Amino acid sequence: MNLDNARILVVGAGLMGAGIAQVAAQAGHEVALFDTRDGAAAAAKTKLAATLEGLVAKGRLTAEAAAATLTRITPVAALQPVDLVIEAIVENLDIKRALFAELEALLSDDAIIATNTSSISVTALARGMKRPERLVGMHFFNPVPLMKLVEVVSGLGTDSHVAQAIETLAARWGKTPVHTRSTPGFIVNRIARPYYAEALMLLQDRVARPEMIDACLRAAGFRMGPCELMDLIGHDTNFAVTNSVFAANFYDRRFTPSLVQQELVDAGFLGRKSGRGFYRYPEGAPALPALGAKPSRPSARRVVLHGRGGIADRLAAALPDVERQSSEWTGLEVDRLQIRLTDGRTANQIAALREFHAPVVVFDLPLGDGGDLACACSGNLADHLAWLAVLGFTPRPMVDTPGLIVARTIAMLVNEAHDAVQQGVCSEEGADAAMKLGVNYPAGPFEWAALWGERPIVDLLDALDAYYRGERYRVSPYLRNLLT
Repeated sequence: MNLDNARILVVGAGLMGAGIAQVAAQAGHEVALFDTRDGAAAAAKTKLAATLEGLVAKGRLTAEAAAATLTRITPVAALQPVDLVIEAIVENLDIKRALFAELEALLSDDAIIATNTSSISVTALARGMKRPERLVGMHFFNPVPLMKLVEVVSGLGTDSHVAQAIETLAARWGKTPVHTRSTPGFIVNRIARPYYAEALMLLQDRVARPEMIDACLRAAGFRMGPCELMDLIGHDTNFAVTNSVFAANFYDRRFTPSLVQQELVDAGFLGRKSGRGFYRYPEGAPALPALGAKPSRPSARRVVLHGRGGIADRLAAALPDVERQSSEWTGLEVDRLQIRLTDGRTANQIAALREFHAPVVVFDLPLGDGGDLACACSGNLADHLAWLAVLGFTPRPMVDTPGLIVARTIAMLVNEAHDAVQQGVCSEEGADAAMKLGVNYPAGPFEWAALWGERPIVDLLDALDAYYRGERYRVSPYLRNLLT
């Protein structure tokens, strides 16, 4: 099943449809662009012409390539018989099904229908079709010309040769196709839920402010923190997706929507588009206060670096002259003080188990090259935070809470990815590629697991589960089985 020279019909001339038409035309396909709104397809082509002209002016595209691309796109007033239809219309099950019925009456038996749905089950969309095996998901990410990921989604009835043909076509277009089974949220929208959910839980517990959560996750390598990202997406949109995934998973508590976000939606504080969300716009997130010059190394009778693995090795690089022990916990022991990488327990929980309640500082998972790092203390130990600065971080004290900010977020992303792989949604490699290319994560969940180690992740999730007493932090069986 070869689509190299396929004639293509794109249905829907909105932002996504126009972007898909552009990519297909740039790859050499003749593209018909259709929209039920009068003049929408022609307007989309006119707007695309201006976009291509801008690319030519910046030297990113030749004038000849821009002209050829435009020539290949034809706005049409009715559905056309073609080899491949890519649907990018409103996210509504009934409306999409009605479109597919029209298309099946028009297309040849070997034509393929691809849906750009981001959340509706491909299996459900195919119900009632004469040839459900021809329907496949081809989920692009916005902006289509720039984003590399395409989720190729197989419904229960999708023919494997159809899915393979779409994967091959997407690769020919310069995209990275990742195959996924049709389950709620597919890969990206499912695995990404904890990135928002953990931030909202911290806000609901009133243990950190939005600007601190965002700063710490940016320091871990994310381009945007979860609060500013939700403001950009729009809280109405993000909240609707969360509710959809929650309902589609039969109200699994891992996907429970947040009262914090519901209140923002109820107030109309939708983010950038309304001028106010977690932050006010155009100002955006306020900067955290500067902490001044990096302090010198404090005096101590004995300093021991504990732990093994990738995180301990990174700390050792900052203090190459200290004694090192291969311990079960990671961090520094400075005389009687312990400065520990969070294992999901609070600083006070750990201190209560130590002889004479010796002081404890817990710090967050250090993924970036320095920068803001959340920490918590068992008591008033501000003077001891200088050791985190010596290690190259900007310590940001917060309320003593389990898992802090980055560690609990990464652990939950890793956990969700392992569940997705166990359930046959995608492969480990597919999960990593999807999260890096679809939402620009600095690493994939299985790459984080390799750096941090499965045992510390499971221990942290178990500690969170014991603290909160619910289904939210249950460990994926696939992840736990890796320990045996």
